[in-house]
Amino acid sequence: MLKILGRNTSSNVQKVLWCCGELGLKFDRTDIGGPFGGNKEPEYLALNPNGLIPTIDDDGFVLWESNAIVRYVAQKHAPNRLLPADLRQRADAERWMDWQLSVVGPAITPVFLGLIRTPPDKRDPAAIEAGRKRTAAAFGILDAHLAKRKFVAGDELTIGDIPLGIMAYRWFNFAIERPDHKHARAWYERLAQRPAFKRHVMIPIV
Repeated sequence: MLKILGRNTSSNVQKVLWCCGELGLKFDRTDIGGPFGGNKEPEYLALNPNGLIPTIDDDGFVLWESNAIVRYVAQKHAPNRLLPADLRQRADAERWMDWQLSVVGPAITPVFLGLIRTPPDKRDPAAIEAGRKRTAAAFGILDAHLAKRKFVAGDELTIGDIPLGIMAYRWFNFAIERPDHKHARAWYERLAQRPAFKRHVMIPIV
């Protein structure tokens, strides 16, 4: 059985859990990281020298980096489903996965850390506001892209939606002001109807 190492409240772990949920895969998950610790222990570092989560062990094959894990799981267990068979559509889906890492993730992180991980009296309002503006701009790009499609790579859910969908859950649930990106909001609401998304992503943000 696929082993997933990482706490379920981590956005990166949630990518893998949601992917497995969409594919109906059974897995064994162990709480690692955050309040559970363990990610800096020699045993874990031998698997993932970064000391980050998630890490998977698939019958002796160890892999880290959440987006790489999502690609691997989709290709192994359901090729041509979450991972499009058409080369251009697949590149499109993977492009949005990389965009989450390079653009949306860095933009939203100061908002997350400021509002969720920092006590009110120690917050940096300027950093939070700068992150909010950067994230709003990023979601503006996504909103325009989604004006003519249901999901980021077409009319069906793909691996491209998974990293961004988790960011969207946070973005649309932070107690902040947001532009009215109606296409991105409609896409997020479609994701929110999916059982695997509800189970693995729509949980308290901590």
